[in-house]
Amino acid sequence: MVNLLELDKLSFRYPDSPRKAVVDFDLAVSEGEVVVLAGPSGCGKSTLLRAINGLIPHMYTGEYSGDVRVAGSSVRASSMRDLAQTVGFLFQNPENQIFMFTVERDVAFGLENLGVPRPEMRRRVDEAIDLLGIENLSQRAPHELSDGQKQRVALAGVLAMRPRLIILDEPTSLLDPKTAMELVDLVASLRKQLGTTFVVVEHRLDLLVKVADRIVVMNAGAKVLDGTPRDVLFGEEADGYGVSVPAVTRLQKMLAKDGLAPDDRLLSAAELASTVERKGA
Repeated sequence: MVNLLELDKLSFRYPDSPRKAVVDFDLAVSEGEVVVLAGPSGCGKSTLLRAINGLIPHMYTGEYSGDVRVAGSSVRASSMRDLAQTVGFLFQNPENQIFMFTVERDVAFGLENLGVPRPEMRRRVDEAIDLLGIENLSQRAPHELSDGQKQRVALAGVLAMRPRLIILDEPTSLLDPKTAMELVDLVASLRKQLGTTFVVVEHRLDLLVKVADRIVVMNAGAKVLDGTPRDVLFGEEADGYGVSVPAVTRLQKMLAKDGLAPDDRLLSAAELASTVERKGA
């Protein structure tokens, strides 16, 4: 597999901060992977995201060492304009990236800033709107939409730029459980249809385990765990780093101590239901 994203001994300290926000961080993400970044508040996740999409060091200055490469190019040597065409960023609150008076104009906003020719812009906007299933919203004002609809509009604007890597910063935090699951299903669909690579910061790991290839856990700016969801969440270390282990997994780990747990390492209620149904058949 080809690595789309590579972090090589990345360290960063904000001005006047007594400690580094990210410390000697190594990470390689292959094309088409879904990687979930987890860890306690203040562990450096947001700083890491800023370094991946170029806000660090282009917008935030400080003590920077190591390197971040996206599609083989160093982020430090790339312009924000060029990075925006490779790396898309969906903020935790979609209100932060919705600016225009209609959904259609908002989806086109980034392309207009890049000076994309009108015929090409029209094609990309239509494709993104169709892919997100928001054709019926195209002429609506964004402020009239639900949080879930706003999230789709913001993501359509990102997709219209055709990035190879999309960063999602706690994308389900404002969503109800049903809408949050729809967003997770959308991530799976985009990975399958377009081969899009995702790096996702998310506390609600029970939602992401079904689509995540890996979970990377941070603590005090450093990478402390990196593995498949089953390996990370069933390991003893996850609890110690404040990772939100799914309830089904916690229950199974507790039962395992008394020799009562099944051999299956379950990560979700859906897996539990499927296992019970299969063994009862």
